[in-house]
Order: sequence, then C-alpha cells, then structure tokens
Amino acid sequence: MRNNKIMILAMVLMFCFVTSGCSKIDELKVKAGLKNNDFEYIKQGKIETIVIQNTRDQGFRFTVTDKNVINEIYDVLSKAKVSSKKSSLEPDYTFEMKESNNKIHKFSYITGLDKKDAGNFYSDNKTYIVSKRIDSDIINTYWNIRKPKNFKEVYYKSIIGVLDQYLKDSNKNKSIGVNLKSDVDCAKFILSTDLQDFNSNLSSKFKTVKVADKDKDNYDIWLTIKTEGYKSTMYKATVTLWDKEAKTEKKYYIDDNYKTGSWDLNITNTKPDKF
Repeated sequence: MRNNKIMILAMVLMFCFVTSGCSKIDELKVKAGLKNNDFEYIKQGKIETIVIQNTRDQGFRFTVTDKNVINEIYDVLSKAKVSSKKSSLEPDYTFEMKESNNKIHKFSYITGLDKKDAGNFYSDNKTYIVSKRIDSDIINTYWNIRKPKNFKEVYYKSIIGVLDQYLKDSNKNKSIGVNLKSDVDCAKFILSTDLQDFNSNLSSKFKTVKVADKDKDNYDIWLTIKTEGYKSTMYKATVTLWDKEAKTEKKYYIDDNYKTGSWDLNITNTKPDKF
C-alpha cells in the first residue's frame, strides 16, 4: 500500500514538473514572438464550429465541426506572428468561430503571404501573419471541386493572349480595365495574391491595361470574361471587350485543352464548333 502511495505521489510530482516545464517553454515562445496567446479559447474547447466563407463566391462555404481540425486551426493560429499592419489586398475568406454562448470571433483571411510582410489574417482589433498551412492543410481538405489543372497559369495566360490579339488591331493607347469579378463560375478560384501577380504582369506587358473590378467609366475599354465550362483537362470562356467611345464590342473565345502533359491554349475571334 505504501509503495502504491509513493508511486502515485511520484507520478503527481512528475506531472506537475512536466506541465510547469511546458508552461515555461510556452512563455519563452511568446516572448520570442514564436507563439501568441490570443487563440487560447480554441484550445480550451470553447469553439464548437468554424464557418469558412469564400468572399467572391457566396456558394463556396463550409463548416468545420471536427475537433481535430479545429485543434489544427488553433495550432496554426497560435504560431501566427502579430503584425502592426494588415495587407491592402482584399480578403479571400472570412472565418467565423462560434462559441456555444452565441459569441462569434470574426476574421478576414488573405490566402498566401503578403510580399510586404503585412498581416493576412485579421479582426477589427488585431492582425496576424499566418502560414500557408491554413490553405494546404485545412481549406484544401474541404476543396471538393475539380478545377482545371494549373488553373492560375491557364486562366490568366488566356486573358493575356486575348489582349495580345485585340491590341494588334486596336488603339494601344486606350485604357483597358480587366473585370474578373463578374466571372461567377471561377470566382472561387481567384485569389488576391494571384490577382496581384496578374496585375503586375499586365502592367509590364501592356502600358494601359490593369485589373479593375469597378470604376468602369474611367476606362476606354472594358474587358469581361464569362467561363463557359471547365474540368480538369478543359477550359472554355468568352471574353468581351466593350469600346466606350466607338460603342462597339468584340468577342474572343478561349478553348483550352490539356493534352500529353501540357496545355494547348486556343484563342480565336470566331466561335469554335461545339463551344
């Protein structure tokens, strides 16, 4: 009996030592900026659901209730670095973390890291720099929509291909606004960091072209794109360019196909058969 008591006492002392040690390590991590304590309410089990909503496609929304996934989100967020400024890019997702007492913690999230080292996960009160694990380990787990292979390359290169053709026959000094916001079928695939890169590519290739989801009247020509269909090895879209002064429009048709390990980008101003 006495031996059992000694064993129990030893186990209690060891537990206290270990937990105290972990606590000290966590304190050092916080001081070193490797950890924050702002999301401890998740670790404490207060969050019952996390609703993740795509900002460009209201239909792309999912609810996380799995405790393991919620703990994984905590693991990522607790390691986020606090930032003094937030990114100027538009958020790609919103996160709503719901407690049982109807209290909701709301955050905006920009996929990928800002090139200027600004925060990409923020509330009204605080901003954080969050790793890409939110994308690769969590959001992609719920991503059950088959999009074209190499979507970023195919989508944006096709639009540049349209502009190449259009500007051969048009006034290159006219300003062109590229509006992607109305392309509802591909809205869920469009990310702010990709748009930033696309806009940079447009500026370097065409002096008068830029991404412009609003202020249509400020541009001589307004480009819109309508995705007609896609799967992993096919992408089809109609691109319309409206010339405000001439009051004319010109259409181009994108009919891209993935064959033998690469994409064949096909752009024409005549509608293909079986389009």
